[in-house]
Amino acid sequence: MSTVSRRALLAGASTFAILKSRPAPAASTEVLKAGLVGCGGRGTGAAVNLLTADPRTELVAMADVFPDKLADSLRRLQDPMYVLNNVKAAAEFLGQPPAELAASVIQRVKVNPDAQFVGFDAYKKLIAAGVDVVLLTTPPGYRPEHFEAAVAAGKHTFVEKPVATDPVGVRRFLASVKTAEQRKLSVVAGFQWMAQRDRRETVQKIRDGAIGEIVALYADYLSTPVMHAKARDPQWGDMEWQHRNWYSFLWICGDQVVEQHIHGLNFCNWVMGTHPVRAVASGGVAWRPDEELYGNIYDHLYAELVYPNGVRLSSHCRQYPPKLTYSRVAEMVVGSKGRSNGRDMGAPGLDPLVQEHIDLVRSIRGEGPYQNQGVQVAESTLTAIMAREAAYSGMEITWDMILNSQQDLQPKAFDYKLPLPVPPRPVPGQYKFV
Repeated sequence: MSTVSRRALLAGASTFAILKSRPAPAASTEVLKAGLVGCGGRGTGAAVNLLTADPRTELVAMADVFPDKLADSLRRLQDPMYVLNNVKAAAEFLGQPPAELAASVIQRVKVNPDAQFVGFDAYKKLIAAGVDVVLLTTPPGYRPEHFEAAVAAGKHTFVEKPVATDPVGVRRFLASVKTAEQRKLSVVAGFQWMAQRDRRETVQKIRDGAIGEIVALYADYLSTPVMHAKARDPQWGDMEWQHRNWYSFLWICGDQVVEQHIHGLNFCNWVMGTHPVRAVASGGVAWRPDEELYGNIYDHLYAELVYPNGVRLSSHCRQYPPKLTYSRVAEMVVGSKGRSNGRDMGAPGLDPLVQEHIDLVRSIRGEGPYQNQGVQVAESTLTAIMAREAAYSGMEITWDMILNSQQDLQPKAFDYKLPLPVPPRPVPGQYKFV
């Protein structure tokens, strides 16, 4: 695949503007059939969110690498208590009886056995199964390949963040974003904060000058570890093990700054209307043992990122054990006339996890603005990768350097028993930026 120039990256959507063109609208009474690729906790939740967002939607197909993951997800989607707990807040805001909304969601889970696909090629079978919308919620290492296939097949998509774990993957994703734009396919990313009413209103007021000229930004994501396994089953090969414990391995998760802290980085990019142009960072491992359970990612990372106008973003993320450690997820925008936490100048609204799917469905049906958030989520993914690579290498990494990097972390073959050695954790001064 040819590389994408910086100019090409920025051209498609004027960074964060909603494209003015519209898709061919679906009839307002037409049922949109959805397929779920990636049946973990986030994927299961996303399916409920979509079915909550519009009563004219159905979930008709599911795909995962593992049969047990798919079966567990389907069980939860048919569990009245699980669904009720996940629709209650939205139902109350919408003035609907929660039990009725939950029952409606469950009734629209119509995944027959012949539409339950398992394996590394399961996503291809799902895309070919007559769906209109594809929810892409696997670990992010797979997002470029899955998105490319969905767009090539003419499907609208919900893509969880981030959209890649390396620059080669980001460029592959961006090539498909261009195709989606040309074909008027709707693309909504899992940046639910951007669908949150109080944040939308606050960001607009900041842009209108409510706190004066922006002079600095701060973003923190200080949380606890994300672990998907407690130990390795002796029957699992390397690739199965790394999938079952995916958050610990760089190639499939991207490290915390990419997989999780991207929310804060995206918020700051949203406020600034662009991406940073360079980063200097530091990080490492303070507590994660050098054992296979903990993989090869850092447990803390600090970065200073600089925007084109010289404004600096102080970015701090870490995942420390919960006992006696401090947690905070917060942003601060400092202006010449005041400051904002990004939510303090807006009114409460609907659960943004549901609102983003309302926006997607309205875009598909032509009932609201056309949504193609592909450039935005790609820029924020690349921002996070730039911070990570600055910490790993100890170098100052510029936007042009990261945009044109040849780093490609993806395996070239896939099999449950495939041997897949884990590279050591990066050491600044020894790590080679490519």
